[in-house]
Amino acid sequence: MRPGPSNSLVDVAGLRVGHAQRVGGGYLTGTTVVLAPPSGAVAGVDVRGAAPGTRETELLDPRNLVSRVHAVVLTGGSAYGLSAACGVVDRLADAGIGYPVAGGVVPIVPAAVIFDLGRGGTFRAVPDASLGTAAYDAAAPFPLGTATPDGQVDALPPLAAGVPLGRRKRKGPLHGGSPDGAGGLSDKTASGSIGAGTGARAGGLAGGVGTASVVLPDGTTVAALVVANPVGSVLDPRDGTVAGARYGLPGEFDHLQPPRQAELDAWHPENAPSFNTTIGVVATDLTLTKAQCGKLAAVAHDGLARAIRPAHTMTDGDTIFGLATCARPEPGHDTLQEVLAAGADVFSRAIAHAVLAATGREDAPAYLDVFPSALRKQS
Repeated sequence: MRPGPSNSLVDVAGLRVGHAQRVGGGYLTGTTVVLAPPSGAVAGVDVRGAAPGTRETELLDPRNLVSRVHAVVLTGGSAYGLSAACGVVDRLADAGIGYPVAGGVVPIVPAAVIFDLGRGGTFRAVPDASLGTAAYDAAAPFPLGTATPDGQVDALPPLAAGVPLGRRKRKGPLHGGSPDGAGGLSDKTASGSIGAGTGARAGGLAGGVGTASVVLPDGTTVAALVVANPVGSVLDPRDGTVAGARYGLPGEFDHLQPPRQAELDAWHPENAPSFNTTIGVVATDLTLTKAQCGKLAAVAHDGLARAIRPAHTMTDGDTIFGLATCARPEPGHDTLQEVLAAGADVFSRAIAHAVLAATGREDAPAYLDVFPSALRKQS
């Protein structure tokens, strides 16, 4: 097996990703939008955490009416942040995309939140509809370096899901945002402290957005995007390596090695009560039913639990959405089994990328700032 061309969620043809964030002025938060094709994507959901903040999840029950969603919103701001989905709904409605009803359309936009309140200094500095709109606009399907209809050129450089971003300390607005720290990020393959992961923490370390993909031998693509913000540890307790990296594809995490024992002995993260949550999307290009998408999301939680210890706690709202774009035929029994297994692995790998690419800050250092010896020296 091999990763897709970008090793990200957008390797599932038809899906688009946009990020927007606010940093500074009391803010340290953001929103990530996953856009489905205009006809929608079949969707399911699995909620395992005991403190979820969600929207439209009941609609994804296989017994209920609507099969396809038009976007999924992942956002900071706890329950306040659900307002970001309103901006995405408005954009979709303006484009005529949604479930058809008399007089117009109703966009179907499930959402889930992480708890990042107060991490920028102001408790109620949270995502709103305008940040959802910015994330939607960042997901617009214009290639990097080409002119958009308003004449602006989108020329942000690609951000690798690896070392350089993860070792930078944040200073001022993130990734070319406006002077007040607001802005959309249009690199749809990026990982790190962006979008919904801007204020994320992961077991005392900086958390963030991570993404990964795999192409199965028959050409099926399975991919995930995660916002890693768990109360649990993302480290292997035996040697301090990033737990999710154990499930990497050949060469994916070869730049890492176990850190020195002295660095492990010096790491004492604060063990204070905290609200957290890890959320995400796992997707495939196969044709699946709502029930099968729900099962894909359920098995992805196995990948979450491999990469985070403990997972699904009373103060986590762990929620995963499963999507199928239906670009390929329905799978047989054996193929579906392979897809489910791949869904767990890509979710683990996405969590690893989130941790490795996250930007360190005073209250949550980057993994490679705490364990610099974990970066293998090039010979």
